[in-house]
Amino acid sequence: MRIFSCALIIFVSVWLGLGCGSLVSAAIAPMPLEAVHEEGVYIEINKKSNLLTVYVNGRANYRFSVATGRSNDLTPEGEFHIVTKIVKPWYMRKQIPGGHPRNPLGSRWLGINVPGTGGYTYGIHGTNRPYSIGSHASSGCVRMHNKDIEWLYRHIPLGTKVIIK
Repeated sequence: MRIFSCALIIFVSVWLGLGCGSLVSAAIAPMPLEAVHEEGVYIEINKKSNLLTVYVNGRANYRFSVATGRSNDLTPEGEFHIVTKIVKPWYMRKQIPGGHPRNPLGSRWLGINVPGTGGYTYGIHGTNRPYSIGSHASSGCVRMHNKDIEWLYRHIPLGTKVIIK
């Protein structure tokens, strides 16, 4: 069953010094957990193998190489949900606008609801360092090739479960 909720579109400018230290200026409000999601679709991220897998009805349908935290404790583990989706996210730590070649967040942001962060600190995002994919290189977020995060962004709705282990 889908539960639809109206989200007031707001402009958010947040400075957070945690996780990726990322984000963001955005025109999307965080989605409540009881919001829209596809039955049987979820994401699993394996920090040891640096693989992100999209499951559909219990079956691994898509697999992507990713980069996770430089040390094991940087990328949080647990069950989360996608609560923000942003095109060309700003990198607030260094005031780098979205779409700029120096922006380490790449072309898309899928924020996850790690407690106390609201979906603006930890997320799955693109990168301006494609050579880092497949390694342990981030400050806690999950990096993907921009073409891969753009595919994920199009196909994964707000509310999707994300398991990081």
